[in-house]
Amino acid sequence: MKTALATWKLARLAAHIAQGQWTVAFGFPKFSAAQKEHTIKAWALDLLKLIDINLIVKGTPPGHGPVLLAANHISWLDMIALMASCPNRFVAKAEVRRWPLLGGLAAATGTLFVTRESPRDAVRVVHQMAEHLKADEVLTIFPEGTTSNGVQLLPFHANLFQAAISANAPVQPVALQFSDVSSGLTSLAPCYINDDTLLQSLWRTLKAPPLCAVVSFGEPQRPCGRDRRALARETQAAVEALRKAT
Repeated sequence: MKTALATWKLARLAAHIAQGQWTVAFGFPKFSAAQKEHTIKAWALDLLKLIDINLIVKGTPPGHGPVLLAANHISWLDMIALMASCPNRFVAKAEVRRWPLLGGLAAATGTLFVTRESPRDAVRVVHQMAEHLKADEVLTIFPEGTTSNGVQLLPFHANLFQAAISANAPVQPVALQFSDVSSGLTSLAPCYINDDTLLQSLWRTLKAPPLCAVVSFGEPQRPCGRDRRALARETQAAVEALRKAT
């Protein structure tokens, strides 16, 4: 029964992603910025509903930039949950561009891709990020640099925080958690860690009972003379506090 239901969800999900790609290719060139934001949020909300994930937003998400959102990283679903919560442009590892279906969609919606192993590429992306922040955009980074199981928070890398310092933009901590609807306990089904493939993580999520995606927004803080390492440490502590408060 679980396998049959998961297969049905997968078919609906593939159709929904294909519809999103069609909209980006043929609708976005005609849309205003506001129409694009509305369409992306509605598409992400519908995707979560299709796979039985309830979205719970806590705190106050940004309505506009400049803001650098810094979130913990658990799953391929993190980007979807954040797209459904507020308008934002992501900074993601270059591998995401090669993900089946979702990679092309991420690229088409303006994601900035960075090659993690290349310091030169990180400098390039930080410069791009600062320009987008100066243009009053909302950017999202996952400063752990990789996904975790959501139970422990990995150390935050400091490099990308330089963009907020250069643009004098506030940094807003965001905590992401996934839980079982019936028990309220943390669910590991959506996790994307170690040797997992995207499809393995996706299949576990589809076979899981209904889940909650909880997105908790903290208070934004301006850099105020702090260097990027201090800013990364303080933001990590803020994200940890949000996780424990959820």
